[in-house]
Amino acid sequence: MSGEDAPAQQQNAVDQKQETKPAEEPKTEPPKTESEPAGAAEAAATPAAGAPDKAPEEETFTYRALVLTGYGGYDKVKLQVKKGKPALKAGEVLVRVKACGLNFADLMARQGLYERLPSPPVTPGMECSGVVEAVGEEVTDRKVGDKVMALSRFGMWQEVAVVPANHTFLIPEGMSFEEAAAFPVNYITAYMMLFDFGNLRPNQSVLIHAAAGGVGIAATQLCKTVKDVTVFGTASASKHETISQGGVTHAIDYRTKDYVEEVRKISPKGLDIILDPLGGSDTHKAYNLLKPMGKLITYGAANMLAGQRKNLLAMAKNWYHQFSIHTLSLIQGNKSVCGFHLGYLDGEIELIAQAMKTILDLYQEGKIKPRIDSTWHLEQVGDAMRKMQERNNIGKVVLTTEPMPEEEKKEEAKKKDDKKKDDKKKEEAKKEEKKDDKKKEEPKKEEKKEEEKKEEAKKEEK
Repeated sequence: MSGEDAPAQQQNAVDQKQETKPAEEPKTEPPKTESEPAGAAEAAATPAAGAPDKAPEEETFTYRALVLTGYGGYDKVKLQVKKGKPALKAGEVLVRVKACGLNFADLMARQGLYERLPSPPVTPGMECSGVVEAVGEEVTDRKVGDKVMALSRFGMWQEVAVVPANHTFLIPEGMSFEEAAAFPVNYITAYMMLFDFGNLRPNQSVLIHAAAGGVGIAATQLCKTVKDVTVFGTASASKHETISQGGVTHAIDYRTKDYVEEVRKISPKGLDIILDPLGGSDTHKAYNLLKPMGKLITYGAANMLAGQRKNLLAMAKNWYHQFSIHTLSLIQGNKSVCGFHLGYLDGEIELIAQAMKTILDLYQEGKIKPRIDSTWHLEQVGDAMRKMQERNNIGKVVLTTEPMPEEEKKEEAKKKDDKKKDDKKKEEAKKEEKKDDKKKEEPKKEEKKEEEKKEEAKKEEK
């Protein structure tokens, strides 16, 4: 399946976007009368061919799913209950989902900035881990009970998911479901950028933006598998200790320092590889930071994301600073620019499977390991998205399908109520401050008026 072809899981979009309806009961006609032809009543009472009754299990089967109901803020992703067991086509498996990964693309999708997600209502999510619960025809390399991680364009944020069997990968011994949900998107992305595009070799230098994020940590760990690679990583100061322990050689606080200047101080000639998830003006900076024979791999436009909802100013600014270059400049500069988007590689399953095999081998050798920042219940998806969007995570943000205990639900509801009350108090306090300021301004206005009157009187006397 290519980026333009409809993938197998897209055929299940109905299951992901709306409740599956049980087959209608065959209609029965009124009792036979004398005017009816012989045998009409018997024919009417016979169910129509091709409309078999659904099994009771399929009719009573329910599962919870997160659904993007429209574009906008965190509240647009709602937890819903769906009815009806999803149908399997040939080559597909049904996965009982245990954990799901949250990616930056999911945040952009919520605002309508990710073109690979179908229009709402739709279940987001590009990766999950779980247990195979059923297999379709022609599936030979997966069986019920297999623990797997799965990749898809969308539809992973729910308790059961239908995916092509060749989009699933067996979870190695010792890897938790949370780690498995944190593995596919981040590590495939980092690996293919560094090694397929970047051709990373010993003694080279790499700049990793958002070094404390999921892709950033994966890329740093993969750099450590090659001898004497110097890693420059940008992150806020509070995350420097963690990313330095993880393998970043030079941590740079992008909020207080110019990372270009900081890199030039240490490496005046520039860098061999730069991974750019930012876009806009930062892509220009990245290109200028490359050494001769250097490679810029751009894989996102995070600068477009500003606030809960679509920010037209940020989008316009990013578009205005969009990077473009003439081929002659590339030739004369001896540099290369690459673009990477895992979402458009869904048709290249052999390429992805090869990358997965390599990184899973590295995991089993103990050379790489996902870092989980936090795990959230499906009911807390808004808080999970907020944490990632506000760049407060170090590592992967994961959703678990395990229902939230009642006590936690009550605590969560109490926290929200308390927050609402606090917000209301703050708003009232602000209103009071404005009133007080207004009262303080009134005497000043009166004094000003008096001064103006005196000035007028003096002018009249003259």
